[in-house]
Amino acid sequence: MLYPLRYRNLSFVFLFTIHFLTGQTVDFQTHFEKSSGLETATYEQTIAFYTALSEAYPDLAIDSIGKTDSGKPLHYVVLNKDRNFNFSDIQQNNKRIMLINNGIHPGEPDGIDATMLLFRDIVQGKIPIPEHTVLVTIPLYNIGGSLNRNSKTRTNQNGPEVYGFRGNARNYDLNRDFVKCDTKNAQAFNLLYHKMQPDVFIDTHVSNGADYQYTLSHLFTQHDKLGGELGWYLHTRMMPKLEEKLSEKQWDITPYVNVFNSAPEQGFSQFFDAPRYSTGYTGLFNTLGMMVETHMLKPYKQRVKGTYVILRSMIDIVEEDADTIATLRAKAFHKYRIGDSYPTLWKLDTNRTTLINFKGYEAQILQSAVTGHERLRYDRESPYTKTIAYQNNFVPQLEITIPKAYIIPQGWHSILDLLKLNGVEMVPLEKDSLIQTESYRITHFETVETPFEGHYLHKNTRVNTSMGTHMFKAGDLIVPTGQYAMRYLLETLEPMAVDSFFNWNFFDTILQQKEHFSPYVWEDKALEMLNNNVQLKEDFENRKRQDSAFSENWYAQLDWLHKRSDYYEKAHLHYPIHRIHP
Repeated sequence: MLYPLRYRNLSFVFLFTIHFLTGQTVDFQTHFEKSSGLETATYEQTIAFYTALSEAYPDLAIDSIGKTDSGKPLHYVVLNKDRNFNFSDIQQNNKRIMLINNGIHPGEPDGIDATMLLFRDIVQGKIPIPEHTVLVTIPLYNIGGSLNRNSKTRTNQNGPEVYGFRGNARNYDLNRDFVKCDTKNAQAFNLLYHKMQPDVFIDTHVSNGADYQYTLSHLFTQHDKLGGELGWYLHTRMMPKLEEKLSEKQWDITPYVNVFNSAPEQGFSQFFDAPRYSTGYTGLFNTLGMMVETHMLKPYKQRVKGTYVILRSMIDIVEEDADTIATLRAKAFHKYRIGDSYPTLWKLDTNRTTLINFKGYEAQILQSAVTGHERLRYDRESPYTKTIAYQNNFVPQLEITIPKAYIIPQGWHSILDLLKLNGVEMVPLEKDSLIQTESYRITHFETVETPFEGHYLHKNTRVNTSMGTHMFKAGDLIVPTGQYAMRYLLETLEPMAVDSFFNWNFFDTILQQKEHFSPYVWEDKALEMLNNNVQLKEDFENRKRQDSAFSENWYAQLDWLHKRSDYYEKAHLHYPIHRIHP
């Protein structure tokens, strides 16, 4: 489905229309090129460019899916030598799919302009069209942020002259929304992602942080977390090949410099891409992911050229390794099986360090003329190449046993909607049934003090487990884990996982006790309990002796007893999703 040119930049559209009608050659020069590399294309210019390009070249098509929070559809562009743009057919034809996502942060628009140049150069024959790879781009993901243009909010950045804003139309940072899907943008992305099931995913960004010599840095999906042969391929073949290809083109690149207001020569660790982030989310479905991070202080033209080169180099790698990538991804979907241990929390392995040659600038600690305290300053007149410590390995901090299935009561429709969005297979119970399950009770959690992306996020969650027979209703959902979305299910439904639906507040209603007691009534029943239960009475007296605050708080004592009685509601702190074991 091709979309008409109904955009505000009518002169741009009119120019293309005249050329088509008269048969004149269109050079498809981008706004970036027309501005001598000082400006980035607007949303309207970007979509009009691709629409016109698709009209002129049959190897390329533009379509859209869903709506974004801006009210506008999410466009995507497909470039395929076979001129077949149906993803089911593409997958049947054993081609790799590489998805490039641009403008998730529209103040970092390098990829928007670089991909326009890349797709144009391919269809015009300046670059060989890929034989084994279908290219897909989301030309501009955060449309609302792109329409909110300014020249001030990227305080640290050297161009372009005008750009979009990080927050989307509802002020969400879309690179924190891939699992929770609060935005229509993320919902449309999830639909598109599962429709195409890309082998390789690239998200284009501009870095914040230290000053150094590189224009380019890479942030690959964390290889230990991706795991198995696929993670090993990413770490030992794809990443080194990219660095080698860029070196041949005389472009240096470094791992993402994960520091804030400190000097890189002290060493740094790899950024951990949890599932809330784009490459963390795509990794749950065994997609090889990478963020391109250009350096904010380099001129805009140089950053766009660097992004262009890195995208072209990644295409070459996917072309060369097409069969290997297909084989390893297929195997990765069978890496974890029911009954295996699965890591839901990770920690940095501080015992393992990689030494890298890093090209930076000497850092100085001076007295601030603003605050009078120490400040950091980089001396660009003093470049260096130093061997520094890079920590890029993580080890499991917490593991769970993979169940055969989960049971989700049908009333938790917000969870079920997200599972459907991600292609999860579910089977409704046909009748009320007693089923033996493992269930969780929340024993500890901490909550951030300020809102984070629309949520008061929980962390450091802990649970107790118990086995029992529970009644489930007709229509409740059995969700088998042995399916395409296994890792997604484990990361979202296990409450202790860092980006679980519990930690994102989807189950906060279970944290509030709904029924309480009147002390004057409960006093008599509590006394009866103590008189009839010797062990309970002993525990109660010990607690009072050992805890002075408890001993002095009459209500806390009554509440302690109430929570150990048959009157205490079973729903409080009881996680409603159950686990079925083989």
